[in-house]
Amino acid sequence: FFLDIAWWYYQYQRDKIEDELEMTMVCHRPEGLEQLEAQTNFTKRELQVLYRGFKNECPSGVVNEETFKQIYAQFFPHGDASMYAHYLFHAFDTTQTGSVKFEDFVTALSILLRGTVHEKLRWTFNLYDINKDGYINKEEMMDIVKAIYDMMGKYTYPVLKEDTPRQHVDIFFQKMDKNKDGIVTLDEFLESCQEDDNIMRSLQLFQNVM
Repeated sequence: FFLDIAWWYYQYQRDKIEDELEMTMVCHRPEGLEQLEAQTNFTKRELQVLYRGFKNECPSGVVNEETFKQIYAQFFPHGDASMYAHYLFHAFDTTQTGSVKFEDFVTALSILLRGTVHEKLRWTFNLYDINKDGYINKEEMMDIVKAIYDMMGKYTYPVLKEDTPRQHVDIFFQKMDKNKDGIVTLDEFLESCQEDDNIMRSLQLFQNVM
């Protein structure tokens, strides 16, 4: 997922940048660039690039879930990305309005691309906490993991067995559920991830790409 976002970002970064953003003929206009620059880890010029790309995909200035799914499906033509895109959309839609504005998009992107390890892990926890009760249970983790496998499609190598997602979830909980109460708290999630060298290496690699 992180590399897909990075690829999208760099695609638009290669475009010729105009000095001023075109913000006419849209239903929603984003907050001032100075305010977004202060709230994110992007420069004003980078925000201009991102807005051009966002408006190209979403001329109205907002994106609903169905449009988001259509855009995201382009990255995974051999799988079914609809469920993962559904969970991802609701992680971006922090106000639960049913639509994602440019501000929502760029705030999340700033965390995923330029945030600290702690910020990235908190965002990931929120993605996995589907019902937003402050905990991750096994069923939520199973739903996300299965959605990821569905998204990757039948061309994964090696070919995955049907019970592989459940095995991964069992390993996840054995590692993270420190007090064995069947749920993973944010503190448990942060502690376990930062103890796992594989997770930390992948996060560091992504940070270096940006």
